[in-house]
Amino acid sequence: MKPIINGTGNCYVEAETRNQERMDLIIDYHGEQHILELKIWRGNAYNERGEEQLSGYLDHFGLRKGYMLSFNFNKRKEIGVKEIRLGNKILVEAVV
Repeated sequence: MKPIINGTGNCYVEAETRNQERMDLIIDYHGEQHILELKIWRGNAYNERGEEQLSGYLDHFGLRKGYMLSFNFNKRKEIGVKEIRLGNKILVEAVV
């Protein structure tokens, strides 16, 4: 990630919030902050908890858009990128 940012931003891995939660990845790039949550696919319920977790991180930073990357090792997985609305937030979810 650092070669992509290359002096125009910063990347923080497992940054901690004030209430001691750990976010997977925060990227500051060209003055904008992006929060990325990484998950291993373990079913819909687990995925929904991840969305709520990401939404909480967005609240903490006053952001309305976040990203979630899910690694799915099922043979019949549905891969792709979709946007979902969760309250007033937009979550961009990618499944690989």
